[in-house]
Amino acid sequence: MKIYNTLSHQKEEFKTIEPGKVSMYACGITASGDAHVGHAYQSVVFDMISKYLKFRGYDVKYVRNYTDVDDKIIAKAAELNKDPMEYAEYIMAKTDKELAELGSAKPTIQSRATESIPDMLQFIQTLIDKGFAYATPEGNVYFKVSKFPGYGKLSRINWNENRDGVRKEVEPGKLDDKDFALWKAAKPGEISWDTPWGKGRPGWHIECSTMAMKFLGKTIDIHGGGRDLAFPHHENEIAQSEALTGQEFSHYWMHNGLLKVNGQKMSKSLNNGILLADLLKEYKSDVIRFALLRTLYRSDINITDDLFPESEKHLYRFYQIFKKIHGKSFNGQEDVTQKYIDQIEQDFIQTMDDDFNTSELFAKLFGWMDFLSQELVKKNSPYILTKIMEKLKTLCSVFGLLQRDPEEFLAFVRNKYLEKSGLTEKDILLKIAERAEYKKNKQFDLADNIRNQLSEKHITLQDSPNGTVWDIEL
Repeated sequence: MKIYNTLSHQKEEFKTIEPGKVSMYACGITASGDAHVGHAYQSVVFDMISKYLKFRGYDVKYVRNYTDVDDKIIAKAAELNKDPMEYAEYIMAKTDKELAELGSAKPTIQSRATESIPDMLQFIQTLIDKGFAYATPEGNVYFKVSKFPGYGKLSRINWNENRDGVRKEVEPGKLDDKDFALWKAAKPGEISWDTPWGKGRPGWHIECSTMAMKFLGKTIDIHGGGRDLAFPHHENEIAQSEALTGQEFSHYWMHNGLLKVNGQKMSKSLNNGILLADLLKEYKSDVIRFALLRTLYRSDINITDDLFPESEKHLYRFYQIFKKIHGKSFNGQEDVTQKYIDQIEQDFIQTMDDDFNTSELFAKLFGWMDFLSQELVKKNSPYILTKIMEKLKTLCSVFGLLQRDPEEFLAFVRNKYLEKSGLTEKDILLKIAERAEYKKNKQFDLADNIRNQLSEKHITLQDSPNGTVWDIEL
């Protein structure tokens, strides 16, 4: 198995610290507002990675955090006239519910920053004792970047470039503008903890280093998050962690790509964010996950207006195929069938072992579905179809796809599109009966007119010796 390591900027053979075990930490959500599609993407990516590693036989210990004390949380709570901790609690509970509905399993450990304050204080004091950090009279504590020669190795930022002639206002007590906060003095009325440096609360970066080492050890296998976290967040994590222990903090750094909405960066200022709750009202989790995982995890995604509808269309077809096979049991040649099954699993592992290449894997999924569709038309090998369907369902559980009852998914999508068209199933059945009467009386122009009327509303009709059935055309 190979994983792209942001630290080396290349794919590397995956070797764990302990044979058969994986320690993985992924930065979670700051509880300052409703979860959006960017949060969903990060969750889906590392959920997929965790599930695939388990599929490959690893014992995975996956830790994800919530930042539940932060400037943004305090500001939003003040705006809403709420207690910051109560507001964070509400957001975390809401997000947990939405991520569960999205199909993301809970990590092995889901930790909150405020649960590890004593550990952070000990971490910071050790850095001060070692000369890597300093407290200011104002009650802040900063990490001294100049003391850590490896600073910038993850993001490859050269501090000497483009800095001549640049003046930057330095905060009171801060020795260098590059230094970053480990502990922040509390403003009057803010939530705070007593420390040797005065009342305050943790800086953002110290949280993840502390919790990663607390639950996984001084050196971990994988540290992940969105690419926007590589600098400064992950760069600062490396500096403070390795300054503390003198050991490598994480062997592999994994970063999922960024999201754009119709070509523009998703941001509050552009008001183009997409809330996860809104997506879940419109689409089943399969559709959202399929749309997000069709792109290689470390590539950027452009969320166009047709991204999710297009994914829904593909899954609608897949579930149609499964419905035709579903619930049937046939006799067949086990030895012949096993060749197909073995080839599918071999392709699956080979593709996913190459840096979790879901983009290429989903292209193969289309091929496997085309094969099933063609075999259904031929009415051949029903035993093979059933076994391939079962294998695909097992493999796609890694992505949270194709696990639903086909009829339930198809009915949900049909009803949604009928509602948009202004039709009911009863309306369509009456039209089909009316059309049948016209055909019986050889009034074919009137019969064709009904077909055309329904087609304009994306309703298709299919005639057979057993009668006429309808479906939606996505």
